[in-house]
Amino acid sequence: MAMDDIDVKIIEQLNLDSHKSFRDIAKALTVSPGTVYNRISKLEKDKIITGYIPVVDAQKAGSDLTVIIGLKISHGKLVEVEKKIAKDPRVFGVYDVTGEFDSVVLVRFKTREELNGFVKGLLSLKDIEHTYTQLVLNTVKDEKRFVPLL
Repeated sequence: MAMDDIDVKIIEQLNLDSHKSFRDIAKALTVSPGTVYNRISKLEKDKIITGYIPVVDAQKAGSDLTVIIGLKISHGKLVEVEKKIAKDPRVFGVYDVTGEFDSVVLVRFKTREELNGFVKGLLSLKDIEHTYTQLVLNTVKDEKRFVPLL
């Protein structure tokens, strides 16, 4: 489905407050509430909007360490390894990437001991050849929303 300017503006309004009523969104965009309802329903049906979740400050919630881990994975085992890693609830991103590594994993931990155990667990997997771990020192921007471009 191709999105138009109204769809983008609706998503922007939902990014500001996903609890905002159809009426309030309609008022902000000068369209009818029915238009907003129909557009959101279509965006959901087409799986462009896939859900509504709370945005949590991980640091305030106790997960103070954010880590980026590059993985070199045995040939032909990428998908299998990534699926296994993705099941860990501390993992919030798993990506296939180009360059020196095959995959990048984003993980949050409460303690360094937890991080240590996780990395050692990765290295114990037979199809992970090596890892490269980076600890995030400071977060300058961590965007929780997606703004589609036309």
